[in-house]
Amino acid sequence: MGKKVFVDLTHPFSVEIPRWPYFVKPVIDSMHTIAKGGVLTQRVDCVQHTGTHADAPRHVMEREFDGRRARYTHEMPVDAYTGEAVCLEIKIQPWGLIGPAELEDACKRANIKPEELEGMVVCLNTGMHRLFDDSKDYYHYSCGTGIEAGKWFVKHKVKCVAMDSQALDHPLHTAMGKNGPPMMNLRGATGKPITDEYIEKFGIEAYAEFDKEVYIQVHGKAAYDAKFGELEAIGQEGTWEPCHKYMLGNGIVGVENLGGDLDKVAGKRFRFFCFPIRWYMGDGAMVRCVAEIDEDDIVKGVADRTYTYGGTGYGPVNETQPYPIYPMADPTGK
Repeated sequence: MGKKVFVDLTHPFSVEIPRWPYFVKPVIDSMHTIAKGGVLTQRVDCVQHTGTHADAPRHVMEREFDGRRARYTHEMPVDAYTGEAVCLEIKIQPWGLIGPAELEDACKRANIKPEELEGMVVCLNTGMHRLFDDSKDYYHYSCGTGIEAGKWFVKHKVKCVAMDSQALDHPLHTAMGKNGPPMMNLRGATGKPITDEYIEKFGIEAYAEFDKEVYIQVHGKAAYDAKFGELEAIGQEGTWEPCHKYMLGNGIVGVENLGGDLDKVAGKRFRFFCFPIRWYMGDGAMVRCVAEIDEDDIVKGVADRTYTYGGTGYGPVNETQPYPIYPMADPTGK
């Protein structure tokens, strides 16, 4: 065995960092500068869910499934986001919904059985981290999870789930679609709302998964209750961020926008370190995520990650994942 090394799994933070569609831009100002004051002291004002960050149960839940008030950041165990981990490579079509089939396929390729995940941190490498940018490709058209994935994580008693995409849930399960009070239903690359694009591309039955009213119209109330009823029973709208809610409501925390050199640990086991600030009554916090891994286990041939978003350079085409990966000029594919 080789020596243990650290691999950074965090996107760099700056005022130009890509952020969720209705988040304000970070503000960074200098209180002191070297030239004028002899020291450099900076202040930061930003949403704590900017860039690579952790979610606490209180972020999306009033109460957890055990009936108690949902926990804030400071109420979680200090190692809630840290522990033995595996990085699962998810194979899925663009805009796809990750479910048990994709998760179990990834487990098989990582040579780990689902029942071995108990107490572990599960990192998902969907390839989305390579597209981290202020773009529709990263936000509107990301793949993501839903209620079935949330139930799978709970069933296998994982400790934490770290995603390399815009959220723990598929974008159409969020306010980018027609969920929650914002219900932005953002316009996509064709100029149409992304919900309309999705229906044209995949059909109304596939879209029903993301819309309570449509699900009931297509599949019936009994089918809706069977799938989303546990959330509805505790006052949560079933199709609005169901993976978030099912996981966090059962005490499984999450990390979003995992990135950095994630491809170097794809399919591997390692020790995952992630510590949010001890924020009293916090709903989440920006974090530094790092993998400690035997140097002999690092995936060979993966170059160090470079970032070109925010005006830092006109980058070359990524040969392994050409940009953009979601050419949506005609969502019907014709």
